[in-house]
This record gives sequence, structure tokens and C-alpha cells, in this order.
Amino acid sequence: MAVATTEKSSKTMSLQTWGLLFLLALIWGGAFFFGQVAVRELPPFSVALGRVGIAAIALLIFVYASGRRMPASLRIWSAFAVMGLINNVIPFSLIFFGQTQITSGLASILNATTPIFTVLLAHFLTTDEKLSIGRLIGVGCGLVGVALMIGTDVLAGAADNIIGQAAVLAGACSYALAGIFGRRLRSVPAPVAASGQLVSSTIILVPIVLIVDQPWTLPMPSLEVIGAVVGIAVICTSLAYIIYFHILAVAGATNVLLVTLLIPVSAILLGTVFLSEVLLPVHLLGMAIIGIGLLTIDGRVFRALRIRLFPLPREKA
Repeated sequence: MAVATTEKSSKTMSLQTWGLLFLLALIWGGAFFFGQVAVRELPPFSVALGRVGIAAIALLIFVYASGRRMPASLRIWSAFAVMGLINNVIPFSLIFFGQTQITSGLASILNATTPIFTVLLAHFLTTDEKLSIGRLIGVGCGLVGVALMIGTDVLAGAADNIIGQAAVLAGACSYALAGIFGRRLRSVPAPVAASGQLVSSTIILVPIVLIVDQPWTLPMPSLEVIGAVVGIAVICTSLAYIIYFHILAVAGATNVLLVTLLIPVSAILLGTVFLSEVLLPVHLLGMAIIGIGLLTIDGRVFRALRIRLFPLPREKA
């Protein structure tokens, strides 16, 4: 069913919204650091539950401390449940399964297809985010840039493990659906929408963790791992989802999920700054191509250039 809306058919983000998108990419790029530490001692499902559970508690405290209240409407909570399922539980599980069979680099490339799924699905499921040549070219440039940054060596054996690749692609598709479905929550304040989604995700993940991980059999994690789980929950989930839902409300599903193209940029820059990793020329080239893709999707710069280079003839007085 298409999402009814009266907004303009083309969404151009403001400079402030672009800034928030880059901030979101920086935060989610940092999640790789916390996750790397956490999975050393905890199973992935337990890390996922810790992430959404702690984030839900933190956001609920923030919601009530700021004078807001969680809705009592069954309809809204049903939307929270669907959003939690398709934006957290399903993609987390599918991408984790895929990464047991393929390299993380290849998984990152496949996950960066999220904007393509969003552009295509939004064309059929919304009335104000229709497919355009500019958006397709922009997303294509973004994917090329991501592939260059990650490196062609991760594509070795890409013809193998089709099931793992399909799982990651299905996870990316689930993220795209979440971006479109989440528009239904645009009237709900961002902290409330994020809290509802995370509470629902926690409820869904609890029985999965109890059955699969059996946490009572696990050794007590170290303080370093506990700190990593808290960090990924509070910073990379609570704060990130407030920003995510705000961008989704003002800029639409296609624009908010451009963040998946920026996350590799963020991760590589963070690795260069904090882990003394080497920033190669191909990384800079990839970032430049991603930048061109983002400018193409936004369209503002190219419209200004077209008007400047080919101005419309003035009407005679």
C-alpha cells in the first residue's frame, strides 16, 4: 500500500539535514569499533539484545525526563513492533548469518545496496519519492565509491556462498522497507519513535537469546566488553536513532538511507585517526566518487550550475 502524503514529489535536504546525515554516518561507523570488542566475548545475538535493551532503557529515561510520554495507542505500538522487526531484528539476524559465510568487506558492499532498494521500493510504495535518473546515477556512483574504498580483493570468491550473500542483500532490503514504513511514524517525536522501536526489538530478541545463546551458560564479560556494549547501545543506537527518525521525518526514506554509503567513509577515517591505519589514494578516490553520487542525488549543485551556464532567456518587456 502506498503511503499517502501531500509533500512535494522531490525532497532536497537542507544543509542542516546533510550535517545530521554525516553525523549519523560517523556514529554508525564508530559502531564497528564497539562491536569488534563486544563480539570477542559475547555471542552476536546477546550483543544485539544488549544493544537494543540498554538503548531502550536510556531512551525511555530521556523521553520521560524531557516531559514526553510513550503513546498508549495499540495502533502506534503495532507500528513500533513492525519497525523494530524490520529495522533491527530481521536485518541484524540476516547480516550476522551472512557474515558467517562471506567476508565483512563483501558484506559491507552488499549492505551499501540499501539506497538502491529504497529508491526502487519507494517508487512503488510512496507518492512523493518517485524514481529519477539522477537518483539512480547517484546511488550507482555511491556503490562504485564504496567498492573502491573497500577494495577488489574482498570480491574474491564472490561467486561462492550465494546463500550468505542473499542473506545480507535481504537484510539491506529489510532496512529499505523500514525506512519507508517508518514514514508512518513521522508525526511521532523522534525520541518516542526510537524508544518504541527499541522496546519492541528487545521484546522480540529476548526469547531468541534465551533459546539460542542460553546466557546463563556464558562467562561474565570483562569491563572492556561491558563498556563496548554500553557504548554501542547509548551512542550508536539511542542517539543514532533519534537522528535517524528526525532525518526520516524531514527528508524521506531515500535520503536517510544514503547513510549506508557514508558509513564506509566514516569507518575508514576513524581507523586512520584512532588506529593509525593508512589512508590510501584509492580511499580518497572512493570518497570523491561517493561525494559526486550524493551531490547527484541531492541535485541542488547541478541545478545551480545548469542555471548559471545555461540561463533561461529573459522575456522582453
